[in-house]
Amino acid sequence: MPTIGYMSGLRPNVLLITLDQFRADAMSCAGHPLVRTPNLDRLAAAGVRFARHHSQAAPCGPGRASLYTGMYQANHRVVANGAPLDDRFDQVARLMRRAGYVPTLFGYTDQSLDPALADGPEDPRLHTYEGVLDGFEVEAALFQGCAEWLDWLRERGHDVPAHTGHRPDHDVVIDVLAAEPERPADHSISAYLTNRFIDWHATGTRPYEPWFAHLSYLRPHPPYAAAGRFSTMYDPADTGEPHPIPERRHSYHDLVLAVPEATAPADPSELAHMRAQYFGMVSEVDHQLGRVWDHLVATGQWETTMIVLTADHGEQLGDQGLQEKLGYFPSSYHIGCIVRDPGRPDAHGSTVDAFTENIDVLPTIAEAVGVPVPLQCDGFPLTPFLDGSTPAHWRRAAHWEYDWRSVYTLMGVAPQWPWDRRLERANLAAVRTEDHLFVHFGDGSQWCLDLAADPGGSVVVDDPVLISSLAGQMLTWRANSLDRRLAGMLTLDGGIGRTP
Repeated sequence: MPTIGYMSGLRPNVLLITLDQFRADAMSCAGHPLVRTPNLDRLAAAGVRFARHHSQAAPCGPGRASLYTGMYQANHRVVANGAPLDDRFDQVARLMRRAGYVPTLFGYTDQSLDPALADGPEDPRLHTYEGVLDGFEVEAALFQGCAEWLDWLRERGHDVPAHTGHRPDHDVVIDVLAAEPERPADHSISAYLTNRFIDWHATGTRPYEPWFAHLSYLRPHPPYAAAGRFSTMYDPADTGEPHPIPERRHSYHDLVLAVPEATAPADPSELAHMRAQYFGMVSEVDHQLGRVWDHLVATGQWETTMIVLTADHGEQLGDQGLQEKLGYFPSSYHIGCIVRDPGRPDAHGSTVDAFTENIDVLPTIAEAVGVPVPLQCDGFPLTPFLDGSTPAHWRRAAHWEYDWRSVYTLMGVAPQWPWDRRLERANLAAVRTEDHLFVHFGDGSQWCLDLAADPGGSVVVDDPVLISSLAGQMLTWRANSLDRRLAGMLTLDGGIGRTP
């Protein structure tokens, strides 16, 4: 099929892919000694891999809020799963609608409704953290108990519990996901989502009309159980050792080590099994991505489709004695990112070592489809890197934030306003430079690690001069990232709205 469309000057198709909880190092093209990812490698060879890409928040809801809005958590204020996203913010689905696309979702976005838009306190949308970002049309849902996937499994002869439409379905889904090793890999949740995308793409779009799809995979998110043959793909004995718990650590580290859900298995064999299953999940979703690439090639749209692949956050995988994603630990925020823009072939196959962030994704997509970058965005377009150049004034550090006030909220802590700011102390902000990680906590404490000396975080920096310099960098970052949507407008010549 001849290539027309994007290469002829029309707008590209855009495929935004997220892998949930995807570590940056879990790719063979990133140098991992064990995990095999031939299709991620294939995308990297045909695009640009961003080796120092970072998420701006964890867990899923906050991380995705930054991805979808291009904003730091300090500005969008989605501080936990279930914290609402303010409706006044722009975001990727609305931006793409302005550009003339029909945003189509496969998976989930985990964004909670702004209460101002609710139909009273009993509005069911206020009772879930799995809300859909406004502007998306849902083609395949991985939320509300994953009912569609469970029905799909039943049609294939699997005995899975009935869907009830209530919160207990969450536990059912966890159990069904944990049983993925017992079913064929072709019946995985990743296979289901890929099938739905390919079927929609084959029948639901007209050739050469630009489309925008968000393919939001669950894996390699826990439970740590890879599908079918991928569950035995890696020998636990070969999975390597995570970064150990440092002897000298911040009190916050001790706090989370006391939380069972956050603590990695202490038994070495259980830990190795967990790591083997995680790598198996990565390879399984990589296999499904290969099906997507093949489909785009077969339908003549590989050269007309911009692909942006990233994650909402990372995974500890035993590093510092922890699992899942939390705190200030780099493994929770250093994520994989590959961008293929077929209209910018000069940099294809290259790797970018500059610090990039998930807030850069929305500006990049905006430039690709020819709409202005929203003024709210804290990120910058990655377009120069896609052209093979490095902007002269690019950032020299990565930044992320973590807020754990929800722990206290669930415990029933009810601060008395306006003076009680206890919950505002339950947060941190981190800056990761070339050699150091500096963390400022909401209670005023600070922590600094020399990651050049030990990426595992065992070398604590006590040098007051260096700490002062890093604290200054963080303050400057905060000052440069303040909300600017209305700040640049002045009342001049009879009206508000003129930007100097």
